[in-house]
Amino acid sequence: MVAMNLAGLDAIIFDFDGVLVESVDVKTRAFASLYEKYGATVVAQVEDYHLNNGGIARFEKFRYFQTEILGEPPLTDSEAAALADAFSALVMERVVEAPMVIGAQAFLTTAGRHLPLFVVSGTPTAELHEIIRRRQLGTVFSGIWGSPGSKAENIAELLREHGLPADCCVMIGDAIADLEGARANNVHFLGRVAETDDNLFASDITTFVDFEHLPDAWR
Repeated sequence: MVAMNLAGLDAIIFDFDGVLVESVDVKTRAFASLYEKYGATVVAQVEDYHLNNGGIARFEKFRYFQTEILGEPPLTDSEAAALADAFSALVMERVVEAPMVIGAQAFLTTAGRHLPLFVVSGTPTAELHEIIRRRQLGTVFSGIWGSPGSKAENIAELLREHGLPADCCVMIGDAIADLEGARANNVHFLGRVAETDDNLFASDITTFVDFEHLPDAWR
């Protein structure tokens, strides 16, 4: 796809954790807490998988941990729901209180004057709505999508519902799942890579550290 900038956009789609809010570490610690009874080796594997598979719904991660790391029979729906409830209890308050990514609030205010803004996240939809409401960001976004829909499915639904041309939209994300969801819908992509994180994106993907250090074309 050709390079894109703000002047040519009809809408911006954001991931939430790690893009607008510095909450990735909150969720890493929550996953570690749930699996600490299995020992340090398992915790390290859980943390590594989580950090290298951002944007994937927690239910999918729990199922992976169960079969691929613990080597146990697949989780039942009730077992997965219990883990998800425990995870939500650990993270809700901390995500609500986590700091915004530097410059994100100003960027939302400026871009929101000209364009509709959306959130597509791997967080369960009801929880995501509650977090955004409690952070007083509810009026900022024209739509909010979370799991169980995948990134690709939710972006496709967003485009259909709002009649948006894919080639005039951008997804801003911090995970390969965000990039894949954008590519599945022919939406442009801009990657956020925090200063302390490894860059998981290929060299042809434009990235930025925070919203005060956007590439010139995106200012």
